[in-house]
Amino acid sequence: MTRTAETSPAVNGADLLDRVRAAIVRYSVLPSPEAVDAVTLWIAATHAQEAWAYAPRLVIRAPQRRCGKSRLLDLVEGASFNPLMTVNASPAAVYRSVGAGDSLTLLIDEFDTIFGPKAGGDEDLRGLLNAGHQRGRPTIRYDANTQRVEQIETFCMAALAGIGFAPDTIEDRAVIVKMRRRAADEKVSPWRIKRDRPGMVALGAELRAWLSPNLTVLEAAEPAMPLEDRAADTWEPLIVIADFAGGDWPDRARAAAVQLSGEADRVAVTSDSTRLLVDIRNAFGTDEALPTGMLLARLRADEEAPWATWDKVGLTPIRLASLLREYDIRSSNIRFGGPIGQTKGFRRSDFTDAWSRYCPVTTDSDDNGDWDGSTRPSQDPVPGLSSDGTGGTGGTGTPHPLRLVHSR
Repeated sequence: MTRTAETSPAVNGADLLDRVRAAIVRYSVLPSPEAVDAVTLWIAATHAQEAWAYAPRLVIRAPQRRCGKSRLLDLVEGASFNPLMTVNASPAAVYRSVGAGDSLTLLIDEFDTIFGPKAGGDEDLRGLLNAGHQRGRPTIRYDANTQRVEQIETFCMAALAGIGFAPDTIEDRAVIVKMRRRAADEKVSPWRIKRDRPGMVALGAELRAWLSPNLTVLEAAEPAMPLEDRAADTWEPLIVIADFAGGDWPDRARAAAVQLSGEADRVAVTSDSTRLLVDIRNAFGTDEALPTGMLLARLRADEEAPWATWDKVGLTPIRLASLLREYDIRSSNIRFGGPIGQTKGFRRSDFTDAWSRYCPVTTDSDDNGDWDGSTRPSQDPVPGLSSDGTGGTGGTGTPHPLRLVHSR
């Protein structure tokens, strides 16, 4: 497609996004207005994939069936650019479809049947979804028939719907919408695919006509971001679209980014090693040093933590030392008072750097929805065993989002 810098004065981008948003809420109940805004902007972003360096994933998940996740995926499919819907396609077929050359939007329903604990996980497909988040990360395959090595493109927008959590590596690259079952007073119009899908397709065509002549403008945009690191990469295309549309969409997009990213961080399933750091911080309480045996005892005292069964499955102080070694934390001989005397243990100061980097303490403002992007919240800590814990570092600052000149 030929890229131009021409604008489309006849198209009111803010009004078009409003109409897409209205169509979504007509057929689906989402958990918050910010979630609706995020899905609307994600759909629009699929029509300008050529302009993006990163392709955010959209994860639509729910705790149980009948929460409307598949219905929302139907709406996304109807309005997205060049959609490819699949439930149980082979990784090879998906790779070939994505790598065929034309931009597409990959949609996967029932991801729990692919990545769930009973499914065993499909590492090839997960690798595609992870690599395809960033442009220029092709997969390399050897074709025995031609005896040649070939590169297959992986970059594309992708949406997944399912029960439970998607793999953490995918959710870390995603806009996450957690659906819930409709309450008795929450009403939507019935969705009939033959009757209603054409309306979503027509809105998608309007989005493409609005955005495709302006790919150069969109690609060159450098929006002020309320997030950092991978979260900023994921949300940038959506915020670029909002800035380009104008109206109140720039403010709404940034509000959605902060809220949904904060919610995702607070409920994220952390790795065992990160959970271990958080629990050790709580186990220390006000102590400046702990013998290894006492630290393990305090960790096991939380019956809901994985460490409660350490002694039953052979996870010993040696295993603890092995996990902590990844963070350059090692035990040492420490002289304690009383009958303990000198023994192996850990000092609080051994952990402060790792705590500040991997599990900074969240503040009350995070929980009140006032987080401004200056820190990346971690999972809510487990309640302290002997104290309320101690504070960590606040991270680095991020400039407050600036209002940009909106392209119309």
